[in-house]
Amino acid sequence: MTTTTTPANFAELGLISPLLARLTELEYQQPTPIQAQAIPSVLAGRDLIAGANTGSGKTATFALPLLQQLHQAKASEPKNAKGNYVTGLVLVPTRELAKQVADSIKSYATHFNGAIKTVAVFGGVSVNTQMLALRGGTDILVATPGRLLDLISSNAIKLDRVKTLVLDEADRMLSLGFTEELSALLALLPNNKQTLLFSATFPEQVKMLTQALLNDPVELQLQSVDASTLVQRVFSVNKGEKTAVLAHLIKQHQWRQALIFVNAKNSCEHLADKLSKRGIIAEVFHGDRGQGARTRVLEAFKAGEIDVLIATDIAARGLDIEKLPVVINFDLPRSPADYMHRIGRSGRAGEVGLALSLIDYEDSHHFKVIEKKNKVRLEREQVEGFEVDESQALLAAAKPMAKPEGTGKKKRKNKPAPVDDFWS
Repeated sequence: MTTTTTPANFAELGLISPLLARLTELEYQQPTPIQAQAIPSVLAGRDLIAGANTGSGKTATFALPLLQQLHQAKASEPKNAKGNYVTGLVLVPTRELAKQVADSIKSYATHFNGAIKTVAVFGGVSVNTQMLALRGGTDILVATPGRLLDLISSNAIKLDRVKTLVLDEADRMLSLGFTEELSALLALLPNNKQTLLFSATFPEQVKMLTQALLNDPVELQLQSVDASTLVQRVFSVNKGEKTAVLAHLIKQHQWRQALIFVNAKNSCEHLADKLSKRGIIAEVFHGDRGQGARTRVLEAFKAGEIDVLIATDIAARGLDIEKLPVVINFDLPRSPADYMHRIGRSGRAGEVGLALSLIDYEDSHHFKVIEKKNKVRLEREQVEGFEVDESQALLAAAKPMAKPEGTGKKKRKNKPAPVDDFWS
């Protein structure tokens, strides 16, 4: 895959003046590496498969050329008969990401003066409202797969005139079990279309999608962690003291905002209650909350009205929270790939950010797996006043390493893997 960058300004990428004017208003100074490499290829009509970090400018990478292609097509072709058709389809895994991507596209299209219609559809809200929005079709549709299938079954939208398909966070959609829904949607699309696929990781299902969907694609792989903008730190803590350490760090550093990740919905509520008893008010964000509540909480956090947000991994992908100073892994993510997505909520767009992970002796070997998978090695630190007991440190060193992902056999008892073998 391509790894070199092409220095350029936005004008040199071949973008037209309405888009350049909007980028200037948004104070976009210079294309990110993925924008510099991908936008000319997309404008040229090439299929694309790209891997890039969160916060790397992925949305603009597909939104800007898509808007330009639509604008030029509208100017040069006679208007088609009105109907419930869509020209550009963007599929995403979560409701929040659907709304965010659609809002970004609308913002980039400001100087087209409403000539390009963009609609977002997702579950958790009234389908009737979305059906009304789709009357007469739309130029760009940003959708989660399940809700889109519902709308298609109600004849609210048709996909047989789609010219550009974007799959954003393809690996996440597949890991969330959207495989059957994706297959059903892809079967409704025309064969002759441009396909742009963005994926943080490239598991076997993504590779199969690539082979089935893309025609001689441009391939880009630009994933890396910029140590100059995102600092990663790991604190070893005693078993049972994570909440106390977390509260101490929040009060000591007085971060403007903090996003804290846990692994379960009930853990959000439980941790919020425990922090409240220590004088820290936190909101929660997880899949059991209604869509209206989720939207209100996320918008309030983005606006700086909420200082501490506790979330599950539905907040780990794609969400853009401007100038978020710190992300904290209270629980380690189950998948090593999700570690990079979580910490990518901070240190975005060149801003300096901090990613902290709290690990006790039961977490220590899993964090080594995360380090190995993501090719990092981080020093274990301790918080003054919360030093790790020597007995727990010995437990961490002696505890057998967890099974690698995907192994089905039970580990033999009393046969711990030597710690040194992990790094061989």
